[in-house]
Amino acid sequence: MFKNYLAACVLATLSLSFQATSNANEEVGREVFIASPQDGATIKGPVTVQFGIKGMELAPAGTDIPNTGHHHLLIDVDKLPEMDKPIPADDHFKHFGKAQTQATLELPPGKHTLQLLLGDGKHVPHQHALMSKKITITVE
Repeated sequence: MFKNYLAACVLATLSLSFQATSNANEEVGREVFIASPQDGATIKGPVTVQFGIKGMELAPAGTDIPNTGHHHLLIDVDKLPEMDKPIPADDHFKHFGKAQTQATLELPPGKHTLQLLLGDGKHVPHQHALMSKKITITVE
């Protein structure tokens, strides 16, 4: 009887360990990034920003499919939005709810920061937020 109990404990421990490893591995390889322009670029307007994604699929807003989302472009944002609420929509938080992969922006001359944040079908960042590196560009 003790052997059966011990075997059950070992199996339960292995199962929990495998599950934790699987959950951690789900996040490996997921990424959003700004493919263009490059960090530090000087650009004549209008500015075309190309969005990149790896390890997940794009889907329009309103879609409720796991491992999907759509891009939100943060422009000149110093403080990130609350990560458990829908991403705001204004001049600093642009929504691309049709699963667009690029945008052309009219930005005033000067330095600007750009960053991508992936949101789910309800515009809420995923539990493990997928955010690009923030880049700085100069518009002439």
